[in-house]
Amino acid sequence: MASPDTELDALVRGVRSGEATAIASALARVEDSRPESLASTRELVGRLEAETPRTHAVVGLTGPPGAGKSTLAGALIPELLEGGRGVGMVAIDPSSRRSGGALLGDRARLRFRPEERVFVRSMAARDQLGGLAPATRAAVAVLRAAFETVLVETVGVGQSEIDVETVAETVVLVLQPGSGDTLQFMKAGILEIPDVLVVHKWDLGAQAARTRADLEGWLALSTLAPGAWRPPVIGASSQTGAGISELAAAIASHREHLLHGELELRRARARAAWALELFVRRYGSFGIERVGGGKSAEALVAATPGSALDAFSALATRAALAS
Repeated sequence: MASPDTELDALVRGVRSGEATAIASALARVEDSRPESLASTRELVGRLEAETPRTHAVVGLTGPPGAGKSTLAGALIPELLEGGRGVGMVAIDPSSRRSGGALLGDRARLRFRPEERVFVRSMAARDQLGGLAPATRAAVAVLRAAFETVLVETVGVGQSEIDVETVAETVVLVLQPGSGDTLQFMKAGILEIPDVLVVHKWDLGAQAARTRADLEGWLALSTLAPGAWRPPVIGASSQTGAGISELAAAIASHREHLLHGELELRRARARAAWALELFVRRYGSFGIERVGGGKSAEALVAATPGSALDAFSALATRAALAS
């Protein structure tokens, strides 16, 4: 019988080579939220993150309900597959009120053959705000080890709920013409978050063109630091294919921009967000008080080497010692 270390080695190799059964097994392991499962999850995530190429990208697709994010993802994935190592996707679905599970609306729109190296994982948002599911960050760590590009499609978000910026390195905000979302997002400051803006359903014509003009006008009035990335505004239609290759090119351009500067900062922010989210979910505000407050918690996370789960364990240990 193989030892646990040998089994872990085989699982890591399988994930890195893109084996669907290994990826599914790893996802099942990291999605297990029981406290007794933390050690194995921590070890697996640590191994995967240590061996994941720096160039592997995480792209967030977010926006209000009805913007067509799933349809856009289905049109975008073939472009991302060109010359790449495959695409992994975490699709956050609304939850069933009866079972709490994902309604799988996204997967119904995404049809790919096994040889196309596309792996889609649907997750239920449950009662979590911000457009993500509780296990999203762990699933992203697994898929990023297997695929050159990982898409994270959020459930429809409101004016103050875009958490995908703490998971994705490139955030794509998808808007639809004539919905009123553009003006509301301007007021709420949401448009300061995305790296790429997409006016979807571009085939609607003049209405879509007006929405893009509004967005470009808002960007023209924005003040950017020297050398900062200026988000492009792209008109795209999943029905006609217009703008899809342009969107893929914009994502690639932003990736190159990050590789020459901001990537490590964004990853450190994502790591801290994951560790603190786990800690607050487990211990609440009382736990934050036990470690000396929010600033002390953030400092401990930054000072702890390893994965976000290592940082979480350091927080938990500090909280236990303070009792």
